[in-house]
Amino acid sequence: MNVRLFFSLVGVSFALAAFAHYLSDSEILKFVTASVAIIFLAAWLGKATESVAHYAGDRIGGFLNATFGNAAELIIAFFLVKEGFYDMVKASITGAIIGNMLLVLGLSVLLGGLKYKEQTFNGHLAGHNASLMTLALVALFIPAVFINGLPEEKINLLSVIIAVVLIVAYILWLIFSMITHKEFLSDIEPHDSEPVWSKGVSILMLIAATFFVALVSEWLVHSVEIVSHALGWSELFVGAFVIAIIGNAAEHSAALFLAMKNRIGAAVEIAIGSSLQIALFVAPTLVLASLLLGPTMNIVFTPFELTAIGVSTFIAISISRDGKTNWYEGVLLLAVYLILGTAFYFA
Repeated sequence: MNVRLFFSLVGVSFALAAFAHYLSDSEILKFVTASVAIIFLAAWLGKATESVAHYAGDRIGGFLNATFGNAAELIIAFFLVKEGFYDMVKASITGAIIGNMLLVLGLSVLLGGLKYKEQTFNGHLAGHNASLMTLALVALFIPAVFINGLPEEKINLLSVIIAVVLIVAYILWLIFSMITHKEFLSDIEPHDSEPVWSKGVSILMLIAATFFVALVSEWLVHSVEIVSHALGWSELFVGAFVIAIIGNAAEHSAALFLAMKNRIGAAVEIAIGSSLQIALFVAPTLVLASLLLGPTMNIVFTPFELTAIGVSTFIAISISRDGKTNWYEGVLLLAVYLILGTAFYFA
C-alpha cells in the first residue's frame, strides 16, 4: 500500500474515533470507531517495529515492541490500582499473559507455518524463555499456597519481597541476554529486507505509534466495558479476555506481520517476551506502586487465574522449547486459548 494512502487511512480512522469518543453518546459507535482505529494504528506500530528490528536485530526489535505495547497496559493498570480495582488489575494481567502466550504466539505460528513448512529461531533463547516462564509461574503460585493462616500484613510483605525479587531477576535477564551473552541469543540468520524508514525515523515512528495506540486503547477499554456489561459478561471474562485482547492489539498485529515474513524469532520475542515482561516486571511494579497509592496490592491470584497461567505456560514451553515451529503447533495453542476462554466465560 502507498505510504501516503496508508497514513491517510490512519489519520481518518483516528479522527473518527476521537469524534465518537468526545462528541457521541453512542457506546456502540465509540466501540466500532475505536476498534477500526486500533487496526490501522497497530499496522503502523508493526511497520515501525519491523524497521527498528532491521537495525537492532529481532531481539531488540521484539523487546521494544513488547515494552512499548506493555507501557499502555502499565499506565492503565496504574490508574486502576490508584482507584483500588485490584481484582480487575489481576484479571487483566492474567489475560495479557495467556493472551500473548496462546493467542499471539498461536496465530503467529499458525499463519507463519501455513506459508513456511517449518520456522526456526534461536534454541538458546527458547530454553531461557522456558526457564523464565517457569520462574514466573513459581512466583505466582507460592503466595497462593502459603496464604492460608497468614495475617494480611505478612501476605502483603511476602508479595512485596517476591515483587522485588522478580524485578531484579528481570533486570539481570536483560543484562544477560542483551550484554554479556547477546551473541548466544542473537538472530539465527540476518534478514536482508529493506527497512521502511531510516534508523532515527523508525524510532520516532515507534514512539509516535505507541502513543496513539495507548490513547485509543484507553478509549476502547472504556467503551468495551460498558458494551460487555450490557451483554452480561462477567468482570473476570472482560478483564482477562476482552480488555486483554484489545490492549494487546498492536503486539498481535506486529507479531503476525513478522511471522508471515519468516521472522518467527521476532514474533516469539514479542509474544513470549511480552508475557515475561508482564509477569516479571509489570505485575511486581504495580505491587510496589500500591505501597505509595494506598493499601498494598498483594500478588495472590485466584485459582481460575493461576490455572489459566499454569496451563498456558506448560503448553507454550512444550511447543517453543526446541526452537522450531509449524502450523499445527499454532492450532494447539489456539485450542487451549479457546478452552480457557470458554471456561472463563461460564465462570
